[in-house]
Parts: sequence; structure tokens; C-alpha cells
Amino acid sequence: MLKIKTPKKGRIRRELEKRAPKLEETGKKTLILHGTKTSSVLNSVLTEIYHLKKGNSIKYSRKNENIKPFESGGETSLEFFSLKTDCSLFVYGSHSRKRPNNLVIGRTYDHHIYDIVEVGVENLRSMETFFYDKKLAPQIGSKPFFVFIGEAFDSVDELKHLKEILLDLFHGDVVTNLNLAGLDRVYLCAAVSGNRVFFSHCALHLKKSGTIVPRIELVEVGPSMDMVLRRNCRPNDGLRKEAMKTAPELAKKKEKNVVKDAVLGKFGKIYIPDQKVGSVPLDNKAKGVKRERREAKIRGNGGKAPQKKQKQDAE
Repeated sequence: MLKIKTPKKGRIRRELEKRAPKLEETGKKTLILHGTKTSSVLNSVLTEIYHLKKGNSIKYSRKNENIKPFESGGETSLEFFSLKTDCSLFVYGSHSRKRPNNLVIGRTYDHHIYDIVEVGVENLRSMETFFYDKKLAPQIGSKPFFVFIGEAFDSVDELKHLKEILLDLFHGDVVTNLNLAGLDRVYLCAAVSGNRVFFSHCALHLKKSGTIVPRIELVEVGPSMDMVLRRNCRPNDGLRKEAMKTAPELAKKKEKNVVKDAVLGKFGKIYIPDQKVGSVPLDNKAKGVKRERREAKIRGNGGKAPQKKQKQDAE
């Protein structure tokens, strides 16, 4: 029989409550790790991803020999670090002769590997190589725009998968309202070919346009790089279905007889029971009925109108 231990200290209890499942989850944290061997290019990429996600990321600087995400048993250490740091996203960098400047980006579900994508980094330009007005630098924690250029993001399965992971990696916290002044960055992803993507990070500069909507200019602030697709591992249908489950409390109740249209908006149908007009009795107090009775009396008196009875005063 398993023995369940409950935390005795309040600090430990509060920490476990933070990690417990919630109806509305908080922002996802990212774990950044180094492999057995890394290059200067990879060290720069990992550092800049850490700065882009500052506040929602944890970076380990030690080398990890036991992490091999695509091999059986090689994900044990990775899942342990994910559980320890409560991170649902990870970025792992390694360098070898067969796969130089290798970057692995993945997601976890219940602190187990959910899906992985592997890319090679080429033509890197770090933030330090860009010169611009520092007043335009994006603020930490601001919400970004995403621009995916190219039909390949809708037709190639590998690029579809990469698009999902990049959106999950950089979108930040989920919010319901946005302030236009707080939107100060955009991530550009252009599909150069079926296995190559150009990635860039730009700042938004809002200028006067003479109307309510300002004119937007893009200022490249870095980093920018080419991502060459290599290997990927997608979840099976059963795992995907389990991960996409929503709590019954958050499920929207179905509205009967209500239809939503993009042009007409929201409209509904009202069902009225059969009125059965033919079987409904008519009221005899109608004016038309009284007129017909008077006309019938006149015809019965030979065309003379009946005299009205005068009221007699009581003695």
C-alpha cells in the first residue's frame, strides 16, 4: 500500500499549490540547457533566447552528457529537470561534426516529452551587431506580433509543427485585453524553402499618420538567423487528445437555436406553436356583430327603425 506524505511546512505546501493543475494556467516557463559540447554560435543563441524570455525562463550553464532527446532513455534527465523547475518548454543546444550548431526545441506534457523539433542554426546575427535608438528597444514581458510569410507554413507538415512550437515558445502570457502602446515587438518567420526558415526579431516604431491608426515601421533589433529543419518527433493521436482536454467547468454551454454569422452576427430562431385560428371562438361583442343585429331588426319591422325606450323617472 502506498503511503502519501503531506507537507508539514507552509512554504512547501504553498509551492506545491503553485504547481498543481489550475483551471486557468499561468504562463509557460522555458528551460535552457547545454549539451556535452556547444559552439560559440549556440552559446550566443541560448543566451539571447534567455534574454527574450526573461522572467519566464531558467538557464543552466553546466554541460549535460546524459540528455539525448531523440534516443530511448536519453530523455530521463530532461524530464527530471522539467519536473524540478516546473518548466513545460525546453531549448537544448549541442554541437557535433554530424550535426553542427544543433538546436532542439520541445514541449512537455505532465513533465514527459510531448513533441520535439530539431533545427540547425546558420547565419546568426546577435543583438550586439544591430545599431538602433535604444528608446525603441522592446520592454521585458511585452506581447509580440507574429508574422509567418510563405505558403509552406500551411502545406508542409514539418513547417506546421515548427510554427506551433515557435508560437508556444514566444507568445508569453495569455491576456484578454491589449493596449496598442504596449505592442512593441514582432517576430518574423519567412519560409525560404521547404526546410529552411529565416527568423528575425524587430521592434515596432509607431509614427503619426494623420488618422487614428498610427503608421508602423519595423526596426530590426536581433537576433536573426536561418533555421534548417533536421529531425522532429510529433505526438501520437492518443497523447494529443489527452493533452487537449479541457475542464468541464471551462466548457462552453451549447446555445440552442442560435447561429453566429461573420456578416449578420448572432441571430436565433423562435418556435411558436400552431395558433389553430379556425377553431378559436370569436367574441360576440364586436361592433360588426351589433350592426348586423340592428339591420336584421329593421328588416323585421318593415324597414322602420325600432324606437328606443325612454327612461321613466321613479316616483
